Amino acid sequence: MKLTVQGPHGPQEAYAYTGGKPFDPALPCVVFIHGAMQDHSGWTLLARWCAHHGCGVLAVNQPGHGRSAGPPLASVEALADWTLALMTAAGVREATLVGHSMGTLIALEAAARAPERVTRLVLLGAAYPMKVSDVLLSTAREAPSKAIDMVNTLSISTLASKPGYPGPGMWVHGSHRALMRNQQALSDEINLFEHDFRLCDAYRGGAEAMARIQCPTTLITGARDQMTPPKATSALAAALKAYVVTVAAGHELMAEAPDAVLAGLRRALGA
Repeated sequence: MKLTVQGPHGPQEAYAYTGGKPFDPALPCVVFIHGAMQDHSGWTLLARWCAHHGCGVLAVNQPGHGRSAGPPLASVEALADWTLALMTAAGVREATLVGHSMGTLIALEAAARAPERVTRLVLLGAAYPMKVSDVLLSTAREAPSKAIDMVNTLSISTLASKPGYPGPGMWVHGSHRALMRNQQALSDEINLFEHDFRLCDAYRGGAEAMARIQCPTTLITGARDQMTPPKATSALAAALKAYVVTVAAGHELMAEAPDAVLAGLRRALGA
């Protein structure tokens, strides 16, 4: 689904995956917000389940990512405003926001800015602050392909996904690396890897945002997550009074533990 979204660079085309069903703004809406160097494709299983069980689905590509026009936006705050503008463009008054990694910061900020428009938060692989090591940032600047391999190693705790998702014998490492490399190749003008990870590192509004959150919140965390380990999630969970679901996975928990993550989402939605 293509939408024209009003952002800081004027109206631009944005793409949102609707889970295999035509989008209906009259249905309860779930907005999926991807992490750094990702796009809508990481949400396929969850988006399709929601779309086929009575929800309208918008699995967005952020500006400059996937099939959405660029340039990438300069801050988590700008991306939060853009997400709310995308909801408006789709005719959606309120929605559940589901974010992964960098997307959790965007969802958190959006819910704080417009609490009347966010009915639930579901945060996967979340932490605040979301500090990024100087080594990773410098490698991202000087050798992004090497940095992609570093993140791949840190994000994935298994060799292959559960058979059947997204297909028998799926190699999680290979697909995750290919996605990040494809995203990096989208622009000759910006190092998207460094850009996205610096956004995570620079975000400082989390404490104020958490104080304004009014909706029920669920955190889904990977027991073997090295990027946002469960210990780093505990303060966030306490501040948000969140229900916590822990699954046997690393940071790429949607691919590594699809059934368990889907079960956590279904619980959060009251399904």
